[in-house]
Amino acid sequence: MTTGDLVNIHPTELKFPFELKKQSSCSMQLTNKTDKVVAFKVKTTNPRKYCVRPNTGVVLPGDSCNVTVTMQAQKEAPLDMQCKDKFLVQSVVVSDGTTSKDVLAEMFHKEKGRVIEDFKLRVVYIPANPPSPVPEGSEEGNSPRISVNETGSLIDDVSRTLEETNEKSCEAWSMIYKLTEEKTSAIQQSQKLREELEMLRKESSLKQSGGHSLVLMLLVGLLGCVIGYILNRT
Repeated sequence: MTTGDLVNIHPTELKFPFELKKQSSCSMQLTNKTDKVVAFKVKTTNPRKYCVRPNTGVVLPGDSCNVTVTMQAQKEAPLDMQCKDKFLVQSVVVSDGTTSKDVLAEMFHKEKGRVIEDFKLRVVYIPANPPSPVPEGSEEGNSPRISVNETGSLIDDVSRTLEETNEKSCEAWSMIYKLTEEKTSAIQQSQKLREELEMLRKESSLKQSGGHSLVLMLLVGLLGCVIGYILNRT
């Protein structure tokens, strides 16, 4: 906390969680230590990079005011995550009844008989996703110890996984055996159908051969009758 005769400012550094292409915000609190109305103004060395709300205002006696500072999304990370930007908070006693709308830049001009307090705050970047802390009791380079309960739970999980794997394997073999039997049955039925079809073809051939012989015999007999009739007439 930065302490002056007029206001206290907390924190003393503006810490922004830094992440590329994302806005980041932090806040500071100004507390009026006096029994008079105090006006304040917030400045920065890089106004295009930061947005301060409110950047001016008044704090009533014994009261506090929160100021939010938003850093615009950055396309590149600075070297070693170091930032040279700074903020300046100025405060001055004003007359009773002064409101935030009445605060003017001229109020912070240093003149004879006017006391203006200046507080400088630097900007600090912190990783948006800091690494997980090392568990207590573990040394660097060594894995953390596993308790007996955790070991038993791990064994139960492995056993359960193996049982599920065995059940799935049995189901798979049963399905393969069933499909093999169905395939064998289909092959046998196909072979039987082929044999029956071959027998039908042979029977059809025999019937056709017998029919031709009978017709031939009838023709020969008829021809013999005709020849005999002719010979008898002659």
